[in-house]
Amino acid sequence: MSKINAHRMAAQIEGDFVVFLLGMRVNKFWKIHQWLPVAMAMTPMLKELLGNPESGLLGMQYHFGLRDSMLVQYWRSFEHLEAYARAKDKSHFPAWVEFNRKIGSNGDVGIWHETYKVSAGQYETVYNNMPAYGLGTAGSLVPATGKRETAKGRMGGSV
Repeated sequence: MSKINAHRMAAQIEGDFVVFLLGMRVNKFWKIHQWLPVAMAMTPMLKELLGNPESGLLGMQYHFGLRDSMLVQYWRSFEHLEAYARAKDKSHFPAWVEFNRKIGSNGDVGIWHETYKVSAGQYETVYNNMPAYGLGTAGSLVPATGKRETAKGRMGGSV
C-alpha cells in the first residue's frame, strides 16, 4: 500500500511538460471480441514505456469505470510523446494500425485522446491525506505551505 501523506502537499515539476489523456469507451458490451483486444493492447505499451526512462514518460494514473477507462500520462515534451506514437518498432504504432484495420469507425468501441502542453509554473495541485498521485507521481511532492498554501499562490500569484 502506498504511503499516505497526512498533510497538504503540492506537486512540483521542473520545466514544461505535457499532459496526455487517453481512453477507451465500450459502446457495445456484447462485442467483447472487439473491445477486449483494444483494452489488452495497452499493457505492452505501458511496459515498454515504463522500462525505458528515455521515452519521456514521467508518470501516469489509471481510471476505470463500467463503460469507460482513462489513462492520464505526464510527458517531458510533445516531441517525446509523438516520437513514441510514430515509432514503427514500438508497440503503439502496430496496435494503431490493427485498430484501424479491424474496428475503424464501426461504432463498437471508441478511443480518444487529448494533449495539453503546460508551461513551467502554469499549473497548481493540492493533495491532502493522499499517497503520491497524479502530477505528484511525475514530479515531486512538496509541502503546500507558505506561497503554496493557496491555489493562487501555487499558480505564481501573491498570497
